[in-house]
Amino acid sequence: MTDKSIQNIFKLIGVTAYVTSMGITLTSCERMFEELEPCPHGMELRFVYDYNMEWANAFPAQVDCLTLYVYDSDDRYVTTRVVTGSELADEDYRMTLELAPGTYRLVAYGGLACDDATFSVVDLPRQGTGYSDLRVAMDLSVTGAAEPSQRRLHDLFYGELTLASADNYSSGTVRMMKDTNNIRVVLQQEAGGEVNPDDFEFSITDNNSLFACDNTLVTDGVEEVVYRPWSTGQARTGVSIVGNNVTPLDVTVAYAELSTSRIVSGNAPRLIVTRRSDGGTVVDFPLITYLSLLMSDRYSKPPYNITDSQEYLDRESDYSVVFFLRPDNTWLDTRLVINDWVVRINNTEF
Repeated sequence: MTDKSIQNIFKLIGVTAYVTSMGITLTSCERMFEELEPCPHGMELRFVYDYNMEWANAFPAQVDCLTLYVYDSDDRYVTTRVVTGSELADEDYRMTLELAPGTYRLVAYGGLACDDATFSVVDLPRQGTGYSDLRVAMDLSVTGAAEPSQRRLHDLFYGELTLASADNYSSGTVRMMKDTNNIRVVLQQEAGGEVNPDDFEFSITDNNSLFACDNTLVTDGVEEVVYRPWSTGQARTGVSIVGNNVTPLDVTVAYAELSTSRIVSGNAPRLIVTRRSDGGTVVDFPLITYLSLLMSDRYSKPPYNITDSQEYLDRESDYSVVFFLRPDNTWLDTRLVINDWVVRINNTEF
């Protein structure tokens, strides 16, 4: 091989190495040359609501507006992002945040920024405020609205995540839980016949209108809320349940639907039904005690394996409670149906 050939080979190797190094440099966002832009830095967030009894992501179907508050590693407020568009209904929706290097606490709410929101932040976060200052309150005028349809609470969702930002964005998932419930109360005569909802007053009392930054309830100095129906009506079932017998009968039940804020163990919410004719009590019912029975009876076993009643109360958001009445419109307090599960009551203190 001639000296000239050897020189040509070395030139070829040098050119190849140069082109390769330039390719690596040009595809990198590190600032090896002043004309190149720095790496984008921040995070990309997915939002999921699968903390429900289906264990399936219902975020795209149920969350119609989203508010995210960002706090730094010292829990000082940094920024807010609000999304109210149709992109939330897309399973592939991701929120991108440009943030300086650091670790951040992310607090997300679904339902605050909607036009018909019934919950709001007490004091909007701003420079100088901290995570512990964040509180969310229910609009109490909703529960007292004269028009029943206006008493329905707009759904509220909450989620929190701590995540460090990174070049080309770190990825994280904010898992949400639902803070609102719908409770359908049904009154049925034990031996058939018709029950008229106009003959009764329905209400739920609880102290659950104010949330702290971590989604726990603030009850000190907060007034009890009286929830009243946003809907009432009648429905025909054609079936009467007496003892263990199911008998075809002409049965018309009365129902009322009530919307409430988060139900939390440690509080003492009560469902109360009274007769309008004389004000007599039909039902005065400890809500948590009996809603929690479903957790212990069914959901503590596979495939659910829920061992904590609060998890059940937070996962479930729709309840149907059926009370059977005697002919004098008093509750037959040995029989109760909750979400289609029969609960037999014996010697229970209310």
